[in-house]
Amino acid sequence: MLEPTTLALLLLAGFFVLLIIGIPVAISLAVSGFVFGWLGFGMSLFNLLPARFFGVVGGYQWMAIPLFVFMGVMLEKSRLADDLLDVMGHLAGRVRGGMAVGIVLFGVLMGATTGIVGATIITLGLLTLPTLIRRGYNKAIACGTICASGTLGQIIPPSLILILLGDIMQLSVGTLFAAAVGPGLLLAGIYIVFLLLLGWLKPGLMPPLPQAERDAVSRQELWTRFVKVLVPPVMLVVAVLGSIVGGVAAPTEAASMGAVGSVLVTALGGRLRWSVLRDTAIETSKITAGMMLILMAAQVFALAFRGLQGEELIAHLFDRLPGGTGTAIWFLMAVIFVLGFFVEWIEISYIAVPLFLPILLNMGVDPIWLAMLITVNLQSSFLTPPFGWALFYLKGVAPPGVTIADIYKGVVPFIGLQALALTLVYCFPQIALWLPKAIGW
Repeated sequence: MLEPTTLALLLLAGFFVLLIIGIPVAISLAVSGFVFGWLGFGMSLFNLLPARFFGVVGGYQWMAIPLFVFMGVMLEKSRLADDLLDVMGHLAGRVRGGMAVGIVLFGVLMGATTGIVGATIITLGLLTLPTLIRRGYNKAIACGTICASGTLGQIIPPSLILILLGDIMQLSVGTLFAAAVGPGLLLAGIYIVFLLLLGWLKPGLMPPLPQAERDAVSRQELWTRFVKVLVPPVMLVVAVLGSIVGGVAAPTEAASMGAVGSVLVTALGGRLRWSVLRDTAIETSKITAGMMLILMAAQVFALAFRGLQGEELIAHLFDRLPGGTGTAIWFLMAVIFVLGFFVEWIEISYIAVPLFLPILLNMGVDPIWLAMLITVNLQSSFLTPPFGWALFYLKGVAPPGVTIADIYKGVVPFIGLQALALTLVYCFPQIALWLPKAIGW
């Protein structure tokens, strides 16, 4: 009979083997958990599963997920992004790298409204990549900017990552939303500074918009259109995030406001149709069902791992690390970064975070600060090959002249910029903590 800790190691190894051979994540979690849990304790270990499943699906906070997803999908279907992107491109196009900066700003706004990485990147790829290449932009820089800007929705609230981390770490989602504002804007700011410096140092990579195209539309007309397309999403963001951060509404209540608001915005834009509502409902159901299936399967995996003394194994591992708390945090960051090459952020959240969280909390690490470090780090999982989903999303809509090598080359500097943002949040915790403290959370 094998020792429980040996079975815990085999549990982890079995899970990754199943992933590598192409088994879906939810099935890999459940199968590895059931098999090795049964080998260690028989079926008695799983007597607690019904109660755990009920506790998960009965959680009030999970209602926010389909509502926020509905809001994002509805806004994507409304095609509001098309109008906004066209106007921002003209306003910023007078500067070298200005159109790329406009894409980053668009990513910030779409992140605060939709938060759906795939929809944002596909929209940006379809609308901007052919135009950027036609106007002389370097293909790699254009691809990297689109991929990095599209992933901003994973940290800028309302973010599904923050909702999941709130449950995993037993933290207020409203507090996490407030804490994420600083790191999210910092990351966007780093992107903008990088693009402006690159445009200044190497103007041939990102030329400004041609003079004839700029003169075709008057500044007054541009600003009128800008206000028209900007006001609806900004009002929606203020209604949703403002009500949460201000303590007026719980995240679930604010999410319902966002869902209704997205329908109103679509209706005001004259694009509300029965087919749009139907497609939005179907897409929302698919995304939510996939997330909840992984969440349920993770309960099987976590129960087996804890029963096999996996937490003690992790604790012994941290005891052997030199350097104390700082080394422990960076070890977790390294694990999350490496996992990002192979699995998605949802799996990373339910695999790595619960394993290391108790030890780091016992060391006195601020959980809000730690959650922000994890969130910033998870951005890279969308960009790192071979399984960076942002790369696949963009390649699927890229024009024929853009190769996967162009996309890989383009995201490399942005992965480095994400590492810089992570380091800054680590060295200066107040970037994440100032707003929660300022509003008394």
